[in-house]
Amino acid sequence: MTLRPNIAQMAGYVPGYQPDDAASYIKLNTNENPYPPSPRVIEAILSEVGEGLRRYPDAASRAAREEAGRLYGFDPSWIIMANGSDEVLNNLIRAFAGEGEEIAYVHPSYSYYGTLAEIQGAKVRTFGLSENFEPQGIPENYQAKLFFLTNPNAPLGFCYSQRYIADLAERLSGVLVVDEAYADFADEDSLDLVRSLENVVVTRTFSKSYSLAGMRLGLAIARPETIAALNKIRDHYNLDRLAQAAAAAALKDQEYFRACVAKIRETRTWFTAELVKLGYQVIPSSGNYVFATPPDRDGTRVYQALYERRILVRHFTDPALSHGLRITIGTPEEMARTVEALAEIGA
Repeated sequence: MTLRPNIAQMAGYVPGYQPDDAASYIKLNTNENPYPPSPRVIEAILSEVGEGLRRYPDAASRAAREEAGRLYGFDPSWIIMANGSDEVLNNLIRAFAGEGEEIAYVHPSYSYYGTLAEIQGAKVRTFGLSENFEPQGIPENYQAKLFFLTNPNAPLGFCYSQRYIADLAERLSGVLVVDEAYADFADEDSLDLVRSLENVVVTRTFSKSYSLAGMRLGLAIARPETIAALNKIRDHYNLDRLAQAAAAAALKDQEYFRACVAKIRETRTWFTAELVKLGYQVIPSSGNYVFATPPDRDGTRVYQALYERRILVRHFTDPALSHGLRITIGTPEEMARTVEALAEIGA
């Protein structure tokens, strides 16, 4: 048995640590929402449990797409539902980048783009950030097939302006994928650019703001011809009945959604101020997390000390990130305990 060389040689993506006894930790390492899903989501899932499970789900995920269309102001032909936004990111590479062709993204951001490109056999090019977080060295009339822009940036949390994103799209001959996994926690998004620029695709996830990381739900919004191409590639029953019901119910209950987002944003503001009091450098964040650097810039030390206190945060070994920590925003009580622990650990 002989593997393709690129598969044999690649390292593979390493997700955040998921302990077996997660309930015994304050778990702030994988940007999960600290609040449960909408009660309407639970009701919708339970309503599907029974006789209907012997039948295949709606291959087109019509109810969820129609609900997303009403919410975001698009005809459903502009929307595709996905088994997590990772599925649609993967299928965008499969649709637009052949073996040996180039995809690009900003470093640091979501490193899984590189893994997906390796699987496809595409080439990867990354662009570093300046001190004010501007990507450096992107050519004029750049010929990459796809450019992934995580906005808000993960793990750093900052946002690009819509003017910058529009300018970047106009410089690309290929597709600009604006990965808006955390946009619901930000002040603005790129949906209007999908309408005005043919090469812009926006992807979203239900894992963060809708508290549905366990359901694996995502979507993309793009021109109908792009959505039609992605529909050719996806598994024909990519979302099961429970996931489709959950997606539609979550999108309908905007009152619950807005309340959860508001609580996380309020806690984020408070936690950021407390970190600054402790001497941490904190990048202003538009996500449900902050990237914080301790005074001695020893992220490993603080990560280990928090781990010993059963508080999980995310530490990256990447030299561009190892000085700091990405800390998910949990409940006010969880963040207060984290502040107490950091004060005890000291600089």
